[in-house]
Amino acid sequence: MIKLPARLADRDRMGAFLMETDDVVLVTAGENMIVSIAREELEFEDRDDDDASWLAALAPLRADLLAGDLRLFYLTWLMAVETDAVEPDAPEPMPGIGPLTDALEAFAEFFGINRNLVQAAAEQGAATVSDDATPEMVRRTIAAMPDTWKTDLLVRTFDDGPHASVELRAMVRARLRPKNATPVTALRTAAELRARADEIRLARERAEAELAAAQRRLQMEAAEKARQIRLEAINSQGESVWDDVENEIRRRNPSGYDKAAALLFDLQALAERHGTVDAFRLRLQSIRERHAGKERFIERLTQLE
Repeated sequence: MIKLPARLADRDRMGAFLMETDDVVLVTAGENMIVSIAREELEFEDRDDDDASWLAALAPLRADLLAGDLRLFYLTWLMAVETDAVEPDAPEPMPGIGPLTDALEAFAEFFGINRNLVQAAAEQGAATVSDDATPEMVRRTIAAMPDTWKTDLLVRTFDDGPHASVELRAMVRARLRPKNATPVTALRTAAELRARADEIRLARERAEAELAAAQRRLQMEAAEKARQIRLEAINSQGESVWDDVENEIRRRNPSGYDKAAALLFDLQALAERHGTVDAFRLRLQSIRERHAGKERFIERLTQLE
C-alpha cells in the first residue's frame, strides 16, 4: 500500500496501466490517493522475518511514483499478463521498462513476477522523445509558468513544505510532454513479450546446462589427476602396499574394509597399466579365500575381477 498526495498523482496516466488487472486498486481518501497492490496466489508465509529488509528495498517506489516514474504499474500489468488477464494482442502500456532500478527489481521478486518476462520487458527502455529535456528547455518552461505558481512553490520550499520540488518537477514534465507523445520504439504485444520470455528462459537453461557440464568436466579432470597422483604414490610403495591391504582388513570395521577395497581397486588399475592383470587376479583370489568369512569386506570386492 502506497499513499500519495492526490494533487501530485496523475490518476489518468496510472489508470491506463490498470484496465486489465484487478491486482491494483486506486482509492482517493481526502487529499491523498492510496495505491493498494495485492496478488492472491502469492504466499508470504516464509517472509515474516524479512519484512524490514523488504520494506527498505521497496521504499524508493513511492518517490519514483511522485517523480512520474510509472514503471511500477507496468510490472503490475505483467502480473496480469502472467494470469492471462491480458489479451495476446494487447500492447504494452509503455515501450519497455529498462533499465530497472533496484526497487523495481525488488518489487518483481517480492510479487513473484516471472523473471524472464521482466527481463523481456526491460530489454527496451521506457523513455519517450519528450523525456530528454535539456536544462535550457526546463529553464524556459519554468519561466513561462504563472508568477503565482512560482511564488507559491518558493514559499513552500522556504517553509520546508513536503513535495514542493517533486511538484515542480511534475509540472515541468507535464508541460514538456507532447500531447501525443510517440514512443521511441514500437510497443510490443503481450504475446510478443511472452514469446521473448520463453526465448530468454531457454537461453538461460542452455547456459546453465553448459555451465554444469563444464563444471562436471573440471571435476572429472581434477578427480582423474588426483587418481593418477595416487596411483603413482601406490606404485612407488612396491610390495608394501599389499601389507597395507592386509592391515586394513584386520581392523574388522567398515573404515578398514573401505580403505582395503580402495587400495585393491588402485592395484587393479596399476596391473592393467603394467600388463600384470593375471598376477593381480591370483593375489586377489588368495585374499578372497583367506577372508571369506568377512562378508561385508567381500561385498566391497564385487566390482573387482
